Amino acid sequence: MGSLARVVTCAFAAVLVALPAAPLGSTPVASAYAAGAGDRPSSFTIEDERITESSGLAASRAHLGVYWTHNDSDDGPYVYAVDSETGRTVATVTLRGIGDPRDVEAISVGPDGQVYVADIGDNMGGTWPKVWIYAFPEPKRLADTTVTAKQYTVRYADGPRDAEAMMVHPKTGRVYIVSKREEGAGLYAGPAKLSTTGVNRFERVGDVDVWATDGAFSPDGAHLVLRGYFESALFDWRDGKPKKIAEPRMPIQRQGESVTYTLDGGTLMYGTEGRRSRVSAVHLDDDQVSPRVRRERGKDGGADGGKGSLADGDADGDGDSGNYYLVGVLLVVGTALGMAARRLFGRR
Repeated sequence: MGSLARVVTCAFAAVLVALPAAPLGSTPVASAYAAGAGDRPSSFTIEDERITESSGLAASRAHLGVYWTHNDSDDGPYVYAVDSETGRTVATVTLRGIGDPRDVEAISVGPDGQVYVADIGDNMGGTWPKVWIYAFPEPKRLADTTVTAKQYTVRYADGPRDAEAMMVHPKTGRVYIVSKREEGAGLYAGPAKLSTTGVNRFERVGDVDVWATDGAFSPDGAHLVLRGYFESALFDWRDGKPKKIAEPRMPIQRQGESVTYTLDGGTLMYGTEGRRSRVSAVHLDDDQVSPRVRRERGKDGGADGGKGSLADGDADGDGDSGNYYLVGVLLVVGTALGMAARRLFGRR
């Protein structure tokens, strides 16, 4: 992207960050596919004042309705378990046996029962020769605790780069990273099994056209979702190769940083940075979920919401509706100007 396009886009992103959170409209809640709509995942607010830069999000495999998150940087070796019903932190895990975290960007729960924490950010544009992934067993009981974590050293086969998205495949356990670039972002695969000795070499195995701030596999491993600040993309996952199939609906957020699936695979949870940040639930339409989820919905007597319905309309934000329309206008104008500048400089 040209320098003018970059400036315009960043300027409008800054305006979005400065605005208070706004309600996401009055989209009605679609009929639930499962009996008992009250059991459907819903949006929530992270109440813990220590969590000001929630940069990653992962659904707990051991505790229904609990989500793991962490701050971006300068927070220390802490991971938080947040109850989605109350928004309150129900456990703080302190990691020992690792170095000082530098720029923690993502979190994922693997099929081995380990919680993986990715210290992979590089705001200098790709200058760090190595980054790290930490892992600890997901606690069976939720309480404040200190655990000895494993530390994996990571290097990219084609040199250093910035990244914010790390995903662990729920079937194979292989770890993937997506580089953060406006153009030419890459999907990197780690070795079949990470090693705490030596360096884990991540090879580029595919291209993805998303400026990714986070990503997640569906619980059955059939789909991969990536999100950016202003876009999300859904990929069919076949033999380790992603094929884009849809662009799920995504809420407008201050600084969209994270995404994860609910355990049933039918809803995406989108997170953002900021104090008392909102985690917004978006229920996926039938053509955006895996065949397994579609079959389960059929057994329960119906399909889910139309074209990605926002849970509860997510209308209990802390701004007014005027801000919502202002954000929408700014986003459209900023995107248009950025594209125009990019095309202009592309001709030179």
